[in-house]
Amino acid sequence: MELVATPRVRFLRDLAQEILHNNGRGRTIIAIDGPLRSGKSEFGDDLASVFRERGHPVFRASLEFFHRTRAEQNAFGADTPERYYRYGFDYSVLRRVLLEPFRLAGSTGFVTAAFDPSRDMRIEPKWLTGPPDATLIIDGRFINRPELRAQWNWSAYLDAPVTDAADALYHRDDDPASLATAVIDDTEPSRPRRVFLDAC
Repeated sequence: MELVATPRVRFLRDLAQEILHNNGRGRTIIAIDGPLRSGKSEFGDDLASVFRERGHPVFRASLEFFHRTRAEQNAFGADTPERYYRYGFDYSVLRRVLLEPFRLAGSTGFVTAAFDPSRDMRIEPKWLTGPPDATLIIDGRFINRPELRAQWNWSAYLDAPVTDAADALYHRDDDPASLATAVIDDTEPSRPRRVFLDAC
């Protein structure tokens, strides 16, 4: 179904064209990074809609559904922003049930959600398969951290104010905007725009 050609949709169409021009064959993983409440999930959903409009197979996932349980996080000490930044998500599960099997393609199944944040519990996996040429769009905080950044074919950083202490730690340890393929100002969602960092 053709989307209404709003400024946001036109921007996302251009972005999809850029991504698919360089990553249109095989299995591709796109990461959407950004601080708390920067609109990562909405941006990922809207970008996926543009991929579907083009007839390109696309799957969606979010790091929200790969958290560790609170009990598991408690094993790493007191509830602090640093604990959440370092141990809030279960990256081993993410790699094992989603990223690695998605890359394998063929008949290998993958899981786009392993945890229910509203109930603080792991959930029964729903295994999916896809065609050889397909894209996974995954959003999440801290997604370009060292443990994960090599997994992505392309990544976007949504440039927004850092108001949370865990995000501040991420920006202290890494420079997520400089690590992303594209930096995007989505603070006015109806008119997102590309931001080009000063390399000097």
